[in-house]
Amino acid sequence: MRFQDTPELAEWRGTVRKFVDDNWRLAGVRDEDEGMEGPRDENRAKKWLDKLGANGWLAPAWPRKYGGADMSVLEQFVLSQELHEAGAPTSRQMLNLVGPTIMLHGTEEQKAEHLPPMLRGEVAWCQGFSEPGSGSDLASLQTRAVRDGDEYVVNGQKIWTSGAHRANWMFVLTRTDPNAPKHRGISYLLLDMKAPGVTVRPLINMANGHVFNEVFFEDVRVPVRNRIGEENRGWYVGTTTLDFERSNIARAITARKNVERLVSYAQARTAAGSAVRQTFRNEIADRAIETSICQLLSFVVISIQAKGGVPNMEASMCKMYGSELSQRIAGTKMHLAGMYGQERKASGLQDAHSINAAQEYMQTVPATIAAGTSEIQRNIIATRGLGLPRG
Repeated sequence: MRFQDTPELAEWRGTVRKFVDDNWRLAGVRDEDEGMEGPRDENRAKKWLDKLGANGWLAPAWPRKYGGADMSVLEQFVLSQELHEAGAPTSRQMLNLVGPTIMLHGTEEQKAEHLPPMLRGEVAWCQGFSEPGSGSDLASLQTRAVRDGDEYVVNGQKIWTSGAHRANWMFVLTRTDPNAPKHRGISYLLLDMKAPGVTVRPLINMANGHVFNEVFFEDVRVPVRNRIGEENRGWYVGTTTLDFERSNIARAITARKNVERLVSYAQARTAAGSAVRQTFRNEIADRAIETSICQLLSFVVISIQAKGGVPNMEASMCKMYGSELSQRIAGTKMHLAGMYGQERKASGLQDAHSINAAQEYMQTVPATIAAGTSEIQRNIIATRGLGLPRG
């Protein structure tokens, strides 16, 4: 595992930083296309993502013929680091989940049909995995897909489906052999969200945001050509998607920046005459050390990918630790903000040093549930990493 850039990677990092400076940071100053904050930010993000796509940087490790840049894994890692350090958008919704899965397991026809429009942002995707009775134990899912000639007829329900109300397509796990062992009777399908029989209902979260949805399927017909991989082998295709979902540097960088904001907040409070108790200082120090550990776990994952492997147990370690760390950081913000932490607005200091403790605390509640619960991650680490028997 390398901690320093090679000369070639250092030169590449400089190229990325210059691109970010020229096209993201300066664009943020010059962008006057809209008068309101939201539309202006959305317009700025769209322009930025279009520029990334034009360079092949939305999916940098993909072949150029599919809109990528044929980069090495380490070049892609450096790109991701620099984009997250700058706070710039890095990808379109679900691109880094379903895209690599289609790249690894899809046919040439499926790649040609789905990957280019995905990169151009012409379609939005959502993930149809969790069900009301199948979340942590995902392999127990009951949504059925019955073969009828050249189509599957899908019936069932998915829940906690992020972005389903805006999605054009869903990548969905369905049960195609109810008599097989639960991991061996599942197929991975690409489902058109505009197909007859699909119903989407909103789920409003505790932070009053509409991200999640429940989705119902009633005799929805999906062409067999939209199956990724072999019939009844979809579980193994789906685990590839989860491995990509759990392995990224963004979580570590976000955690570090959050701790830096905590330090800035504590320093500003002290300067304003409100002393920060030593117990809080120790708590912030603990979070700072933990963010370094989070980054090291990301380095482990990228080292495996650089050698041509697919991280599994290591990705679970990275996901579990990072999601639990985000909750601990939010908890420290609440402790430090005191009674101000109960307000759903910037806590205590009305300037650049303020923190929105309550909002972040609520937003991190699902962190240890989404993309596989911490309990499931610990099971994976125990069985696949430590060789322990299944309980």
